[in-house]
Amino acid sequence: MLEDAYGNDLGTNSPIARDAYDVGVKKFLGAEPQVINSFEFAIEADEGFALAHIGLAREMQLRARPDQVKVSLARARELAPGLSARERSHIRASGLLLEGKSSEARRAVYEHVEEWPKDVMVAQMCTSVFGLIGFSGLPGREAEQLAYTMRLAPHYEDDWWCRAQLAFAQLEVGQLDSAEANIDAALEANPHSAHSAHIRAHLYYENREDEEGLHYLADWWKRYDPEGILYNHVSWHVGLWSLESGDLDGMWQVLDVDISPEHSNGPPLNVLTDTAALLFRAELAGVEVPIDRWKNLSAYAQARFPKPGLCFADVHAAIAHARSGDQQALNALVDGARGPAADLTRTLSTAYREMEDGHYARAAELFSEAMRDHARIGGSNAQRDLIDFSLAACLVRDGRQQEARTVLSITRPRALAKELVVGL
Repeated sequence: MLEDAYGNDLGTNSPIARDAYDVGVKKFLGAEPQVINSFEFAIEADEGFALAHIGLAREMQLRARPDQVKVSLARARELAPGLSARERSHIRASGLLLEGKSSEARRAVYEHVEEWPKDVMVAQMCTSVFGLIGFSGLPGREAEQLAYTMRLAPHYEDDWWCRAQLAFAQLEVGQLDSAEANIDAALEANPHSAHSAHIRAHLYYENREDEEGLHYLADWWKRYDPEGILYNHVSWHVGLWSLESGDLDGMWQVLDVDISPEHSNGPPLNVLTDTAALLFRAELAGVEVPIDRWKNLSAYAQARFPKPGLCFADVHAAIAHARSGDQQALNALVDGARGPAADLTRTLSTAYREMEDGHYARAAELFSEAMRDHARIGGSNAQRDLIDFSLAACLVRDGRQQEARTVLSITRPRALAKELVVGL
């Protein structure tokens, strides 16, 4: 029986299918281009290769192609009865993820990796700030992320993917030296991984090495194929550093060419959140943003995320609705908040409504309430800086500059050094 690159038995007798699958897995883990082609080539070599169908479904989910996800998942399930226990469990956990049953999927992943820790496509589901732990909405998310990844690490030794994910978990809890050692080793082993380059950018950000970070990522970004699933978000980091360095032309170019709904082919979640975050950060720093941009983004949010449920998306949608003046859409988020972090969706959406209405003291009170554990929202520390900055802006507008400075000196001193909020 053939094995994959991580030593797991595979339900295919075709070396060609196996090799193509391994390439697809590597590219998927690294957010590299040509993931779809790799899994499709594996299927062409062996149409009965169930895990290749699942791999294709996973990529199609990231690209928001639900009809293709259903077809690939259904075919994998048809093939499941004749497979090994590992592959059946792999398909089960993947199916739960693909059908949006996040809590059940998270439990299935924990059970699966207990027996098959090196089944990397399943193990991967609970890593990263956008994984099943990251979006669980539960308290202590960052500590759980680190504990989970550390339990995996001995099984992967020097594997580039695991070291990169461990680095991300470490830097999110402030273990920056350990994170640096791991991410540099990961990049040396696989310099083509967009996820690793992205994590290195986060490390520069947390170390306040902004000039070095922009130089590094802008150079890497130029060589990254826009087809790559992470292109939108890597572009956001370049745009954010461009804003912070005063290169407004560079920031607008990133928005207009790379990440806005009108031009990006990225995952809808990244298109919404990256665009909203960059536009709002620009406004907080004193840049004028035409209202039509907000109206277009508000409409995009309503089309792509019509029902509340994912707090990270909902909070960014709330910003777009508030800034566009669409009170009906904003109120719908407040009144219809759903999901494991619905309380935070409601609190923050209300905060942005109050902020838009000029009720800065009340908005500041709500932002402060959310600060207790805003990691439950999902996303990274760098992305959730937006909450800190929003609080500071409300305090400044309420005439409480010293209080704003005190808050940011504790949570995000970079904002003080870079003057990222007008009035500080």
